[in-house]
Amino acid sequence: MFDVLQNAILKILELKMEKPRIIVVDDEESMGKFMQIMLSKEGYEVTAVQSGSEALQELKNKRFDLVIADLMMPKMDGIKLLSEVRNIDPDLSFIVMTAFASVDTAIDAMKKGAFDYITKPFKVDEIKLTIKKSLDQKRLTQENLQLKNQLKKELGFENFIGKSPEIVKMKELALKVAASESTVLIQGESGTGKELVAKAIHIHSPRSGKPFISINCAALPESLLESELFGHIKGSFTGAIKDKEGLFKAADGGTFFLDEVGETSPAIQVKLLRVLEEKEITPVGGIKKIPVDVRLVAATNSNLEKEVKNGKFRADLFYRLNVILIDLPPLRNRQEDIPLLSHYFIQKYCQQLNVKEKKLASETLEILAEYPWPGNVRELENSLESAVVLAKGETIRPEDLPGKIREKSPAPLVSETTPLTPPLEEIEKSYIFWVLNQTGWNKSKAASILGIDNSTLYRKIERYGLKEK
Repeated sequence: MFDVLQNAILKILELKMEKPRIIVVDDEESMGKFMQIMLSKEGYEVTAVQSGSEALQELKNKRFDLVIADLMMPKMDGIKLLSEVRNIDPDLSFIVMTAFASVDTAIDAMKKGAFDYITKPFKVDEIKLTIKKSLDQKRLTQENLQLKNQLKKELGFENFIGKSPEIVKMKELALKVAASESTVLIQGESGTGKELVAKAIHIHSPRSGKPFISINCAALPESLLESELFGHIKGSFTGAIKDKEGLFKAADGGTFFLDEVGETSPAIQVKLLRVLEEKEITPVGGIKKIPVDVRLVAATNSNLEKEVKNGKFRADLFYRLNVILIDLPPLRNRQEDIPLLSHYFIQKYCQQLNVKEKKLASETLEILAEYPWPGNVRELENSLESAVVLAKGETIRPEDLPGKIREKSPAPLVSETTPLTPPLEEIEKSYIFWVLNQTGWNKSKAASILGIDNSTLYRKIERYGLKEK
């Protein structure tokens, strides 16, 4: 995220280095020349013309940042020129000059889009200040637009690497969904990029200028999660020394991403349902309902429909969340994307480490293509980051990869007692058990390899009934 902002800011600084261009329109030649000399000394690039038609011709051939025009001119007055300028460039700043007796007309010009007006005869300092304010406002507007566009490009769906049919289809659906206010449920295994898709939906939505707040529901115990989501009132529990605003309130007007929503307790699920149905929250220990306007995007790595049937997840909440379902395929189902992803991650970490870009040996790429990637894109990224660090030369060879990848299979997920196409939960259970055994049941190390929080790992160990042998 920092790199994205840094790139956008550098481009904005380049924009700032250009001299602002001003066109002065006044039928009195002496006034035009005076303004041209005075403003040129202030560092502006100034063009002076004596009629509205000349001004329009200049504006069609050259980019300007500001128009300063006299209101009372023959043939085409300032109001008419303002209207014509708006047709050429709706965002171009416009200042009108007028005699004191025509102030009402100047105010009318402001209602029609002029930034400000100055009365003749004016003080030099007065017009300098008005011009500076106008250009500052225009620059801020341009910077905000450029930053927004840059973020949209860097954090949008273009940043979700892949050209496989599954990914192309997913991007098309997500882009359509982004423009709506519908609740979205993103389903996929751990490491497939669910939060990346959620951010892209937000960036491409009408709410992109508002907050994007996310929380991993499995990373916190129930009592703390409730307080984080909905806030609390001072004295509502031990340690509540002051009122706290919840994350739902912090996300007001924007998008709230609930990761691993399937791990929430029944009590939290009831409150989430209320947010979706009534658009309001009640802080822990409070009685006053607080309205919130959020677009909810939820994600899960489990089969929520199955959880509903097993009585572990509320059916009404599931149907509220499952308005539009985006299913992210595991990396093993889109192996044609592995070369693209590999090149992207190698380039990324070579830049971060400030080393010459490395390349993959053909046999290394073959190993990457054959590995089943139970940890999905996150596991591929972590493995290539490690390989970039460990590779001695400019080529990443098989020996630079983690041992489990060189072995080409993390663990036998299918046996005589399991089906040939095991369900997602069986795959996850087997992989977690294998990683725990490989790390000697060092849970912190296992959680790091799996790319999940310690609390999430403990919860999954308990859920799957895993025990150290």
